[in-house]
Amino acid sequence: MTAPGLFISFEGIDGSGKSTQARLLADLLRDQGRDVVATREPGGAPGAEAIRRLLVEGDPARWSAETEILLFNAARRDHLERTIRPALERGAVVVSDRFADSTRVYQGVARASLRPLVDRLHDLVIGVEPDLTFVIDMDARAALARGLARRSGEDRFEELGLGFQESLRAGFLALAREYPDRVQIIDGARAPDDIAQDVAGRVAAHLA
Repeated sequence: MTAPGLFISFEGIDGSGKSTQARLLADLLRDQGRDVVATREPGGAPGAEAIRRLLVEGDPARWSAETEILLFNAARRDHLERTIRPALERGAVVVSDRFADSTRVYQGVARASLRPLVDRLHDLVIGVEPDLTFVIDMDARAALARGLARRSGEDRFEELGLGFQESLRAGFLALAREYPDRVQIIDGARAPDDIAQDVAGRVAAHLA
C-alpha cells in the first residue's frame, strides 16, 4: 500500500507503558496541527473491537495459538479496511497501540513456534507494515506487576505468567534486529515524560 500518510506503531510486553506513549505522541502531533488517528489492536474498528473481547478476556487456555492467529488477522483486516487505510489515504498520521508485530511475537514465538504461519497469513490478508515501530522495553517482572495491578479485566495474556512475559521481551528485541530500519527500541525504565521526549525526537528525525 502506497499512501501519503505516516503509520507509527507501539509495541512491547504487557504493562510496558506503550499505550501511554502512543497516547502522548498522538496528543503531541495533534498539538502540532497534524491530522492524527489514534487507534489500537486488537480493535480500532467496530468489528475488530467485537473480536477484541474474545481475545483479551477469559481463561488463558480459551483458544489455541492457531485460533488466536486467525482471530487477530480477522480483527486486523477490519482495522486496516475501516480505519488505517482511509486515514493514510487522506494523509493522516496513524498511531496504533500494537499491530502485526504483536502477533509475530505473541503467537509466532512466545505462545508457540508458529512464525511461518503468522508471516504467511500476514502476507495474504494484511500486507502492510508501519513506517516506524517503537518497542517500549522494560524488565518483564516489573511490567507484569504493573499490568496485573491495573485489574482491567483484559489480562488473559498477563495470566500466562512471568516466563511468558520474558519470552515476549526477547521476541520484541529480536524483531528490532530483524527489522532495523523500522523497529526502534525505547528504554521504558524512565519517567513517562522522558520516554515521550525520546519518542518525539525520533519521530521528528523521521519526518525530517
